[in-house]
Amino acid sequence: MENRGEGRKGEQKGPVMPPKIEPFVPLQGHDPRELKSWAKRTGFVSTFSGETERSMSSRRESIGRKNYENVGFEQGIDLEKGVLEKNGSVSPKIGIDPILGRTRNRGIEIEPVSGSGGRRVDDRNSAVTGEIETPGYRKAESNLGGPIGARLDEHKENVNGAVNVDGHGTVTNNLVVEQKKDDGNLGQQDATNVYTDGDDSEDAGVWHLSQKMKCGLRDNPGYVPLILYGLQHYLSLAGSLIFIPVIIVPAMGGTDRDTATVISTMLLLSGITTILHTYFGTRLPLVQGSSFVYLAPALVIMNSREFRNLTENRFRHIMRELQGAIIVGSIFQCILGFSGLVSLLLRYINPIVVAPTIASVGLAFISYGFPQAAACVEISLPEILLVLIFTLYLRGISVFGHRIFRIYAVPLSVVIIWAYAFFLTAGGAYNYQGCSPNIPSSNILKDACVKHAYTMKHCRTDVSDAMRTAAWVRIPYPLQWGIPIFRLRTSIIMLAVSLVASIDSIGTYHTASIRINAEPPTPGVVSRGIGLEGFCSLLAGLWGSGTGSTTLTENVHTVDITKVASRKVMEIGAIFLILFSFIGKVGALLASIPQALAAAVLCFIWALVVALGLSALQYTQAASFRNITIVGVSLFLGLSIPVYFQQYLPESSMILPSYLIPYSAASDGPVHSSSKEFDFAVNALLSMNMVVTFLIAFLLDNTVPGSRQERGVYIWSNTENVTTDPSSLSDYELPSKLSRCFRWAKCLGVQ
Repeated sequence: MENRGEGRKGEQKGPVMPPKIEPFVPLQGHDPRELKSWAKRTGFVSTFSGETERSMSSRRESIGRKNYENVGFEQGIDLEKGVLEKNGSVSPKIGIDPILGRTRNRGIEIEPVSGSGGRRVDDRNSAVTGEIETPGYRKAESNLGGPIGARLDEHKENVNGAVNVDGHGTVTNNLVVEQKKDDGNLGQQDATNVYTDGDDSEDAGVWHLSQKMKCGLRDNPGYVPLILYGLQHYLSLAGSLIFIPVIIVPAMGGTDRDTATVISTMLLLSGITTILHTYFGTRLPLVQGSSFVYLAPALVIMNSREFRNLTENRFRHIMRELQGAIIVGSIFQCILGFSGLVSLLLRYINPIVVAPTIASVGLAFISYGFPQAAACVEISLPEILLVLIFTLYLRGISVFGHRIFRIYAVPLSVVIIWAYAFFLTAGGAYNYQGCSPNIPSSNILKDACVKHAYTMKHCRTDVSDAMRTAAWVRIPYPLQWGIPIFRLRTSIIMLAVSLVASIDSIGTYHTASIRINAEPPTPGVVSRGIGLEGFCSLLAGLWGSGTGSTTLTENVHTVDITKVASRKVMEIGAIFLILFSFIGKVGALLASIPQALAAAVLCFIWALVVALGLSALQYTQAASFRNITIVGVSLFLGLSIPVYFQQYLPESSMILPSYLIPYSAASDGPVHSSSKEFDFAVNALLSMNMVVTFLIAFLLDNTVPGSRQERGVYIWSNTENVTTDPSSLSDYELPSKLSRCFRWAKCLGVQ
């Protein structure tokens, strides 16, 4: 039963500073007399009757509009905007949360002053943050009405807002919370983890709750912290930034020197594109780099029939073909973003579509991950175990205030296992009598050495000659591999892949904005970000990195564990990447990592991508039968349909290694028509898990009936947010000079 205290209007005779009074806490139950006494002392005025509403209106007029702007309200707007009933009373306006389907009071969107006894009320997605105290629970922070709900042991909270306006226009908010039994909404999956004083929320697995950042979006902690935080951020993303070339360049027939050159190119492009994104894109603290979204189509193209028997300049020819396809796909992505078409696409892109699509990006490499790592299980298994121990079992250990095992799990484990592999190599574990690791397997004459050639190539730490052949200083330049080759069939593949990459980035934008406690970007800002990603992929196509450039999905995990979200940090780290790219020996050192070790790291990273994708379901009613069916069907068919296309083996399966055979379906698939180009494109697209999963999830989610709160429709800021609080979207504003030049481009979120 709901208890409401009725206070009387307190008379103010002058602008006298009010005494600091603690929030109303009843001594026993909810005694109306105690509440009236407290209201008289504090000047509390109830707005639940017509009389007090009229008195409050006159009082607000005397206070003036300026004070209301200080708390983020539009001039002249009421603090509690309600519907006037026939009897003159005012009932608060209740809205339905579009994410979780719970009711929320849209009127209480204020920020209390310090010392008022309440927590800060953050207006994010019309969210009300208050301090909740209930029997049997310690203090917990509840974010109502936004993407994140609150659950206290299957109870629903009934929140009544008590608003106090003093003589200076200071607004304080005290939330009186009362628990009541869940009234049948069993499908509701609100979640707020409540911790006792001794618990650490980070260690208790709170993934979805926005926590305090060490370094905010606009913070500048100083030169030394900027450098340390920048290196820390990029080291935590090392696996995603450098291991793609270690995998694809040898598969393309490239030498160790080629691998080092491609790594340096990727470092340069990641640095340049990240700086561009922090200035001209969404301006969120997101690192740009070679995405795994582009890895599967690259493997499909390089394993087409015409490249299998190519011996001379095979690497350069494949790279030029990839460059042409990436350039065409990037131009399409630029048009999609800068024209504002993404704003229309956002209406149909929801977490139910994004979650399985991103998850399928990681699942696409099931047949590639561990089969590659298993070439040297004495290295790969310890690497997988060590990175899991660091990220899961030792994540709470702090050294000098830094959780090094959680932040540097990948680079630390790689250094330790790499040193272990070096001792194995030096100790003769991979020495076989009469066999040399420097002789290509095709030239080995002894049958006894042939079976050991694969092991030596993947396990030994001295087989790479990159350190010996790479130059000390080399600056990657455009068209370094030659003029790109443009073909219709590969261009069609990259057009579809660039669309999937855009969907991946859209989900990352939304999740990242929540993690750093920022207002969700507007559709125009999202369009601007996608358009700039297309431009960045265009640069990747010109320089020849082998894959397109996009926002790394792992960014969300990195920001969450480091609690650093400063744009300055991203820019300083990007500058270091650019400098490292000019030192050829840096790329050569990274290229000498044993392939089995690189594959083991990628097994963990691909699994992390799957988990990050599925985590988007937290913004939906995950228990809904509609949702679990759509996600389950799209994932299963997204894995099963490509298997059907991949079972059409090449004429001689001995030409390709077993882990590359699934990527040969483009030339050998079941689709046959009069157009060879069309056959290649369709067979390739339907053999890629992420494309099939996206098509099925998109079709089902937009045709199966479901409410907005059930589907978990993404909340994007609109012009109403800017009108209500002009400063709420200042995080996404372009630099002032550039903004004046592009003020006409309203579709790109330029104010």
